[in-house]
Amino acid sequence: MAEQNQSPGGLRIVYAGTPDFAVPALEALANAGHSIVAVFTQPDRPAGRGRKSQPSPVKQAALACDIPVYQPARLDADARAELAALSPDLMVVTAYGLILPPAVLELPRLGCINIHASLLPRWRGAAPIQRAIEAGDPETGVSIMCMDEGLDTGPVLLTRACPITPDDTAATLHDRLAALGGEAIVEAVAGLAGGRLQPRPQPEEGVCYARKLSKAEAVIDWRDAAALIERRVRAFHPWPVCQTRWQGRQLRVHAASVVSDAGMDGAGTILRADRAGVVVATGEGALRLDQVQLPGKRPISGGDFANAGPRPGEQLGPST
Repeated sequence: MAEQNQSPGGLRIVYAGTPDFAVPALEALANAGHSIVAVFTQPDRPAGRGRKSQPSPVKQAALACDIPVYQPARLDADARAELAALSPDLMVVTAYGLILPPAVLELPRLGCINIHASLLPRWRGAAPIQRAIEAGDPETGVSIMCMDEGLDTGPVLLTRACPITPDDTAATLHDRLAALGGEAIVEAVAGLAGGRLQPRPQPEEGVCYARKLSKAEAVIDWRDAAALIERRVRAFHPWPVCQTRWQGRQLRVHAASVVSDAGMDGAGTILRADRAGVVVATGEGALRLDQVQLPGKRPISGGDFANAGPRPGEQLGPST
């Protein structure tokens, strides 16, 4: 263990996380003087065009801080024995990717706490950032929750709110919430260790679930309202990215805007195409395509796409 991760007054923490979202909290805890005795993260996975095995972002951050890394494929008896040998006071979990069995939840002296990217009980589940944008929520945030055997059902230590702007994509909101989670976890750990924070049961009202994203739902149904499609374009960026079809080819939509154009044209019909972009009729209102991408090409502006040939009256995607 590197000397900078040791502190006589700090807790012995095992940190479990995998993606980029989990990195700021790990670094914040290390900088706060706690002893991060180990990091648990997912095994290295193939990534990139060459499909070479790549370490998770959390593993890279842990190694940079000289923190020991464990990468069990599952939390079986051997992994639990390794965890028990570390004698943690607390386990902090952020987007780890493995379900913690009861034997793990009960192992640390102060239990296991989780950073969840919503204001619980709203948006329990796998995709809280994307679902909040898709639903048009004016704000979201992070919740520091004591873990139990349910799906994000444990009592909450503290929450920190964050506004959702009209321009937010899942990527921009992800980054703000990751940073906010780093700030909140330091405060929560200090409060828990000092007895100043007491977990509060989640209210029964307001529970909703953020189901996992799928590529299928990113296919635009032009019968939907323009406002809903626009929110989905932002919510599904950078993945799975909303898409439709134009002249038999896939057309990915990276950015779009609701506009005032209206008419009797059927949903999915191109209303106009000019330097401002390509405007498409929807089930309610119209949508301007501000940035799109054709197969094998780089993303281009809607105005450049208009120069590529789409004409008023053409149909995008299936409308029925």
